[in-house]
Amino acid sequence: MPTHLWLVGMMGAGKTTVGRSLATRIAVPFVDTDELIVRSAGSSIPEIWETEGEAGFRRRETAALAEVAGRPDPGVIAAGGGAVLADGNITLMRRHGTVVWLTATVPTLVERTGDDPDRPLLAGPRPGPGTAVGGTHLHERLAGILDERTPAYRTAAHHTIDTDATELDGVVDQLEALWRSM
Repeated sequence: MPTHLWLVGMMGAGKTTVGRSLATRIAVPFVDTDELIVRSAGSSIPEIWETEGEAGFRRRETAALAEVAGRPDPGVIAAGGGAVLADGNITLMRRHGTVVWLTATVPTLVERTGDDPDRPLLAGPRPGPGTAVGGTHLHERLAGILDERTPAYRTAAHHTIDTDATELDGVVDQLEALWRSM
């Protein structure tokens, strides 16, 4: 019987969309760890970042990953984009299932994330008057985050799927085939 299938990758790579679709198709539970954190905290992600800082959020993220990893029934889990920043999280995910890195180019990430107020890493002062969040500023910020996290995504992943090159159903088809081979 398969163990958990963990989806990792940048915000906007498609973890939640793909994960929900796959879980529905293969009739297993789906968990988005960011949603789990929000429910358990009773606060939004920006509120958690404001009151507890990134360190507090990351502690909550590690606790959410551990809680999901301990569930006996296999499922599909969308891990937060920064879950791979802690080596212990990578070890936990790899120990409790198969990790798939969903990739996308920076222009695609910009298009998919837009000016989402629930993404604290994209917030902050914007350079120069009139610079739109969807423009150069967001592109540079996402490119920097991706550069920083790419080595950790590589370390975590058993498999990689490019969500730019394939439509949703094609990505889900690949993941379903992987699930059935686990």
